[in-house]
Amino acid sequence: MSLRTTLTRASAVLAAALLVATVQPAPAPAAPAPAPGPTAAAGEAGAARWAVQPSSAKGPTGRNYFIYDLAPGSTLTDHVGVTNLGDRPLTFDVYGTDAYTSTDGAFALLPADRPATDVGSWISVDRRTWTIPAGRRVDIPFRLTVPANATPGDHTGGVIGAVARVRTTADGQRVLVDQRLAARVYLRVTGPVRPAVTVEAVDVSYDNPVNPFGGGDLVVRYRLRNDGNVRVGGSGTVTVRAPFGREQARTSPTDLPELLPGATFTVTERITGVPPLLRLTAEVDIAATTTDTALPPVLRTAGVWAPPWLLLALLAGAAGWAGLRWWRRRAAAGRPSTPDPADTPAATSATGAAAAGPAPVTADGPAPAAAAGAAPGVDPRPDAPPAR
Repeated sequence: MSLRTTLTRASAVLAAALLVATVQPAPAPAAPAPAPGPTAAAGEAGAARWAVQPSSAKGPTGRNYFIYDLAPGSTLTDHVGVTNLGDRPLTFDVYGTDAYTSTDGAFALLPADRPATDVGSWISVDRRTWTIPAGRRVDIPFRLTVPANATPGDHTGGVIGAVARVRTTADGQRVLVDQRLAARVYLRVTGPVRPAVTVEAVDVSYDNPVNPFGGGDLVVRYRLRNDGNVRVGGSGTVTVRAPFGREQARTSPTDLPELLPGATFTVTERITGVPPLLRLTAEVDIAATTTDTALPPVLRTAGVWAPPWLLLALLAGAAGWAGLRWWRRRAAAGRPSTPDPADTPAATSATGAAAAGPAPVTADGPAPAAAAGAAPGVDPRPDAPPAR
């Protein structure tokens, strides 16, 4: 896993540049000089150049870091090599400090104005200030004393070689620039080791496209925390699933930075071309590792609604039209039919004739039908003889 090794800090009153670098072992003064650290101002004549590295009383040992496994109450003596790569003598402040994981995942050291409270406070140097001639290296001894009540696990810091110089800004102001290079210190205090990584939060957002067949961008942000007592790294992937668990997309494994105990780090993944399938679920899979072993996978999921608005609008329009047609057909079927006026007299005459029945038959022939409104048994004809 690659680790960032440069951190720059500035303040309004005291401008400081914090440079943390991994330096290859420096040879003896007669050998070729080690690669220079970052300069105070690129291209400036007489800029300070130096290197800081693990060393011994006889010179560099080939170590890149100070790595120790010690029990509580232990004490050891080691050396840090500071090489002046410039063309004039330099005065260095040499001291220990604590490390932390920055918000962007870089390995960082506390600023000069913040006192160390962990392994940096356990490092002591005989004197803080050292003047080194041009082109020379000094192997400076220091002591590391582990408190008897030190907690088990990893404690991380650095041994710093700093140069303070006055600089003039573009607007003519004079500021004090504190440049620092450090050799990292990785101390593991013996005792129970408890590696643990958690995914504290997962946030999913979706940029819903107008065209449901074009796909949109799904952004997944998740925050990791090292809840254990040892530093961890590893990788993380994000899988996007549609309803019923169908996989839609998967990211390539993303390397995670080295997380010191208690550190947090936020990862953002953007996945393009994800179709709106009503409900999308993002599954975060963390494969964490320590310096010794791999940890069980850590999984966490979160979802977001992704309705295909255009398709839903078309379906709603089609359903509305179908419902309107059904209502019209139902209304027409329930309305009573209206008879044809041309057929009404004939029907009435036929009905009346059928109700009257056949005319009575007499000796002289069929009796005439009674006039409308005549009383039964009364002959409406004036000349008719009285009924017997």
